[in-house]
Amino acid sequence: MSKRVAIITGASSGIGAATARKLFESFDGLVIHARKSAAGLERVAEEARGAGVEVLTVLGDLTDSNFGDQLVKQAVERFGRLDCVVANAGFPIIKTFEEGTRADLEYAFQGNAISFYSLAKAAAPFIRQSENGRVVAVGSFTSHVFRTDIRNYPLSAASKGALEVTVKSLALELAKSGVTVNCVIPGCIQKDHMEDSVSDEELTEQTRRIPLGRAGQPSDVASAISFLLSPDAGYITGQCIHVNGGLHI
Repeated sequence: MSKRVAIITGASSGIGAATARKLFESFDGLVIHARKSAAGLERVAEEARGAGVEVLTVLGDLTDSNFGDQLVKQAVERFGRLDCVVANAGFPIIKTFEEGTRADLEYAFQGNAISFYSLAKAAAPFIRQSENGRVVAVGSFTSHVFRTDIRNYPLSAASKGALEVTVKSLALELAKSGVTVNCVIPGCIQKDHMEDSVSDEELTEQTRRIPLGRAGQPSDVASAISFLLSPDAGYITGQCIHVNGGLHI
């Protein structure tokens, strides 16, 4: 049986893949998830196995109301326990307030806030049994930066804001079991690929507005997540920690 097991959603590339790599030394079992990128997920899995980590890969859509339960069930069946959840999977909806529809807004909430709620609810009974139970969600700067010189994502912003509130509420619920729940909020991060995200030109333009003068790397965010999962972070809960180079100082 593994000593410590984590689920990481959205782990085929970017922040999720970088987080998995950060955990190779401190976790013996990883359940890594992607919606449909089987090849990317397998590349991360091969790295994990090479580092001596037992890994389970799972494909599925977190907007499916039953998938969170299924993911947790597969994790527990494979490893016999579950200690940590990193809810990284999510997506932006690149539409203005006028362009967006109610269906777009509902989809944003389903993919970003409701999916986290469902996954955390399924995982909670098992994480409560861990000596170092941890839940970390990944938010977005779009819920905090509202300026005319940076693109506005009203639908994503609303759903990611709801995610942060859910994190705080869950932190209160799980505190009595010694489980911590936090949110890491990336700024402008250089992705492994730019599909469904900003263009290279737009990222360059946004970088000019960052006090540290560069876009973040997935590893920058993964480092914060890794710390929050560690025993050293046992007295940090209900917090939203920005990793954004000072974007909204």
